[in-house]
Amino acid sequence: MSFLAASHPGLPPGPLGKVASGGELSRISLAIQTALSGVAGVPTLIFDEVDVGIGGSVAEAVGRRLAKLGETRQVLVITHLPQVAARGAQHLRVTKQANGSFVSSNIALLDADARVEEVARMLGGLKITATTRQHAAEMLAG
Repeated sequence: MSFLAASHPGLPPGPLGKVASGGELSRISLAIQTALSGVAGVPTLIFDEVDVGIGGSVAEAVGRRLAKLGETRQVLVITHLPQVAARGAQHLRVTKQANGSFVSSNIALLDADARVEEVARMLGGLKITATTRQHAAEMLAG
C-alpha cells in the first residue's frame, strides 16, 4: 500500500515519503491517528515536533487534536510552541548539559507554577514579564 499526497493545491499527488516534509509527515500521521482513534489499538503515540513550520491558529488546532487523542491514549509530544504545549495535561521539561565531551539529559515533571513559567518562557523568550505569565496562565486554562 502506498499513500499519495499533494503538499499544495494544484500540485499532482506523489508518494508521501517524497513530497512531504518531516513536519508534514508528522501532521499527516496526527490526522490519520485522529481519524482512527476510535478503532486503533495503539496505547501510546509519540509526536516529535509535529508543529514544525506552523504557528498561530494552526498550532492551536494541532494542540487541540493532540489533546483529543490524549483522552483515549497516552500521547507524548515534543514541541517548542506554546499553543501546542498549553494543551498538555502534564508537562515535562527536558534539558541538556554539556561537560566537556559528556552530554547528559535531565527530565523534570512540572507543577502548576512551573508549567506557567515554561509556557511563558516559550512565549516571551529571554524576558518573562507579568503580562507574559498572565498570557501563559490563560493559555493553560483555556
